[in-house]
Amino acid sequence: MAIAKICGIETEYGIHRSNPGDNPVTSASLLINAYIAGLKRAQWDFQDETPGNDARGFVAGAGTPPEIDVHLVNAVLSNGARYYVDHAHPEMSTPECASPLELVLYDKAGEEIVRRSLALANSYYPGEGQLSVHKNNSDGKGNSYGCHENYLMDRNTPFARIAQQVTAHFVTRIIYTGAGKVGEEVRSGGEAANFQLSQRAEFFEEEIGLETTLKRPIVNTRDEPHADPRRFRRLHVIVGDANLSEVATFLKVGTTALVLALIEEGRLDGAGLLLENPVQALHQVSRDIGLARTVELVDGRYLRPIDIQWELYRFAREYADDGGLEVLGDEDAGKDLLRRWESCLAVLEEDPMQLANVLDWVAKLQAVEGYMQRHGLDWQDPKLKAIDLQYHDIDPAKSLYTRLRMERLVDSEAVAVAVACPPASTRAYFRGMCLTRFPENVASANWDSIVFDLGEGPLRKVPMTDPLKGTALHTENLIGQASSVEDLIERLGA
Repeated sequence: MAIAKICGIETEYGIHRSNPGDNPVTSASLLINAYIAGLKRAQWDFQDETPGNDARGFVAGAGTPPEIDVHLVNAVLSNGARYYVDHAHPEMSTPECASPLELVLYDKAGEEIVRRSLALANSYYPGEGQLSVHKNNSDGKGNSYGCHENYLMDRNTPFARIAQQVTAHFVTRIIYTGAGKVGEEVRSGGEAANFQLSQRAEFFEEEIGLETTLKRPIVNTRDEPHADPRRFRRLHVIVGDANLSEVATFLKVGTTALVLALIEEGRLDGAGLLLENPVQALHQVSRDIGLARTVELVDGRYLRPIDIQWELYRFAREYADDGGLEVLGDEDAGKDLLRRWESCLAVLEEDPMQLANVLDWVAKLQAVEGYMQRHGLDWQDPKLKAIDLQYHDIDPAKSLYTRLRMERLVDSEAVAVAVACPPASTRAYFRGMCLTRFPENVASANWDSIVFDLGEGPLRKVPMTDPLKGTALHTENLIGQASSVEDLIERLGA
């Protein structure tokens, strides 16, 4: 049986400061520190970090600790999220969410937190030294940064089967999850691309591997479950774009969660959806805005990406009819997901431009082509790349995305609540509420534990190895009735 698809998103934001003397690390630190100053928060606990563990059975750099700069800002927020400097980028990791729709909400809450950070930071440096932040995936100079998804999976599902059967989905889902891109930064043969579906696709060079910044693989093998490793694995997905479209995020996470559930239950065994050359296919699909070119399968068939998505949809539809939507945490949202998946594929077949208020790549393409026509420009004009970048600007006064009236799935009031409050459906609730109730006593936290400082005696570490424990159902009364952190610890022990 497939297990609940607890999910999360880690987004690295592009950042630039007009003061040429500052480097990106300094800029990212200024941005985050402007927001967290005076907030209820805790430091991140690095003790259990094991990013070198490989699902294929070995440990990269065994015997040496992970390379982590503990001096950079790295905070846990009251909504259960992690907000930190990752190398040269500000990064926002959502709290664990129990459904794709809930994850859309907390992804948007993350955007709002970064937006507030930007306003605060720029208020401290009026005039010269202003920051700009973009939710995109490349700097236009050959450097890419990520938007990583995470999905809880059953440890008993062989990783080799996961990697084999999920690849076709990762390659072809960009027809609705791509963020769109003017031009190209990495040549892969053939004619130059004027426009691509995906910002990230051209930066991938391997089918499978552990790296995330060099020789990026379509399927990442990091085996760091942030949960009980005997029961769970976490599929760390690095191949996706950072989406502003709420529908694109909903489809990206929801369809992938369903495909992973199908794999866990063995429903894709023998389906034959195996690509002959996945890396080549990924590059090809991204460059085909007409969605007409076929990719070669191992069994000799040639299918369009949309044909592969239709096949996966049909498997998911059958699974849903058998009660499979429970893995998405919200059956009503699961039904909406299937409806949107089917509708999106149908419209993409008929006329993708009808989705200009739904999908990022279509919205951006329409905006760029409209600008070209109005001003008589060709694809080589540098103004087009400026429009591309403007689409992703987090500042609402500058953002092209905010002007396009894209379809919403979550309202602004719910986002405002999610900025401060954790989801009730996962262990993120316990993490966030402990930080709200007892901020002075939370020494540090990470995904699967929280460390309390009682003021005297040793620190007390509370493990949280099951993402579905520590929910509001389990702990709301416990936290609410505790008169002190000592009382909470005692109640937990009982």
